[in-house]
Parts: sequence; C-alpha cells; structure tokens
Amino acid sequence: MTKTSIERDQYGVFGNPIEHSKSPVIHHFFAELTQQPIQYSKFLGDLDSFEQQVKTFFEQGGKGLNVTVPFKERAFQLCDVLSSRAQQAGAVNTLLIGKNGDIFGDTTDGVGMIRDICDNHSQSLTDKRVLVLGAGGAVRGILEPLRDAGPSTIVVANRTLSKAQALADHFHKQTTPITASAFETLEGHFDVIINGTSASLDGDLPPLPDSVIKTGTWCYDMMYGKEPTVFLKWAQTLGANGSDGLGMLVEQAAESFYLWRMQRPDTCLLIQKMRDDLS
Repeated sequence: MTKTSIERDQYGVFGNPIEHSKSPVIHHFFAELTQQPIQYSKFLGDLDSFEQQVKTFFEQGGKGLNVTVPFKERAFQLCDVLSSRAQQAGAVNTLLIGKNGDIFGDTTDGVGMIRDICDNHSQSLTDKRVLVLGAGGAVRGILEPLRDAGPSTIVVANRTLSKAQALADHFHKQTTPITASAFETLEGHFDVIINGTSASLDGDLPPLPDSVIKTGTWCYDMMYGKEPTVFLKWAQTLGANGSDGLGMLVEQAAESFYLWRMQRPDTCLLIQKMRDDLS
C-alpha cells in the first residue's frame, strides 16, 4: 500500500532566513528518484529557541534535518555523536536521530564540493597546488575533505592573515602542507583556486594578484547564480576555466540523503535541471 503524506518519514531544514532554500526541491527530487517515502519541509529557525525546535522535531518522530546559516555551530553543540569531519569543521549541516535517541551530526559540504569538482567536472586534485580563498565557516567545512583528496599543498588566503593561519595550523598534516597568506602577498601560481568567500554574493572580488593564475588553472566558486560570478569572470579574462558551486549544493544534499536513507541518488539530472531553471 502506498504511504500517505502523513505516513511519510519526516525530514527538513532549519535556517534563518529560510524562504530561499532549495533543499525541499532537491530532496523531494531524490525521494522520487529513489522511491523513498519522505516528506521534507523548511523551518524558520528561532534565534532564541533553535535548540528546543530541533529537539521537538525529533521528539515528534522526525528522522533527520539539514541545518544552514546561522545555526551550524549551534547544531554542532547539540550533537551526542559527531563524525570526524564534523569534529574538524566545528559545525554540522546534517542531523539524524539514532535508534537510542542520540543525535548524530555530520558536515557534507566538503565531500559535496570534492565530488562536484572531481566527478562532475573531471578535475583531479592529486598532487595539485591549491589556493583556497577565505577563512570563514564555509572554508573550515571543506578543508579536511580537500586535504584528503591529495593535493601537494594548500594555501589558505584571507584578508585577515591570523584567521587564515589559525585554519592552516588546525588542518595541517605533513602529507599535505597547509600554509596561510594574506591576499596581497600571495606568491606563485596555482593549479586550482577555490573561492570560499562570500564576496560573490555582493558582486565583489578578493584583492588577488593576477599572477596566481597560469595556463590551465581551474577555478571554482562555492557560490552560484544565473550568471558567472565576478570571481569566475575575472578568472576567465586571465584564461582560466572553472565552475560555480551549483553542483556542490546538490552533491552535499545527496550525501545527507545517503546518511538518512542509505541510498545514493544520481545527481546529474537534477544539476542540469537546476542549471536550466536558472537560465
């Protein structure tokens, strides 16, 4: 017998603001694709009572949640069990309830980005010299999966050098040196450049020297939009190719879906559909 909407397993996303969220569209697409009986809703997180909202959702039978700004660090504090990548990131975007009632937290942004770069765009990160722009929560969430992808070195660049240095120190391992730099003092060129700043949302560009790009440099902006971002337009004028982060949005959601349902949905159709809808 087909489950009614009342009988469907409940999932959702908390954020503030939340109206713009594409998560319900994405997860309902995955559910239909994999024939999973779920209902996915978006919830406006209350800045004062977010923690109680999450607890109430699970007490009422909810199975899993996504968490977006500004609650990722607060969700981290709510968890009874954390994945290793969540522990490194200090924030979570995916929650699920265990059989014993424990809340498990994970962060899927980094693995989503790596899958988009390596699988969807056929770019290798192995032995590459990688530049990461920014030192906020978005970058903190991707550094462990990026490091594990095997680049020869990672440079974290930021307006405030001390913030970049703190991230470099936290994630540094001998197998993949991670160093810090201010934007203006960057030296040499890079094989891959990842923009993890929010500058693209404001139509701005970090103050980068053109010398960071060489022939064959591949650039990735974690933001996305109808038109190429300012960062990607700048890279293109210098002869670089690249992509925005629309695929990352879909891939991180697919990883959350897998954690909840143990089904890994094919993402290609949805990425293309969302790209078509944008244009």
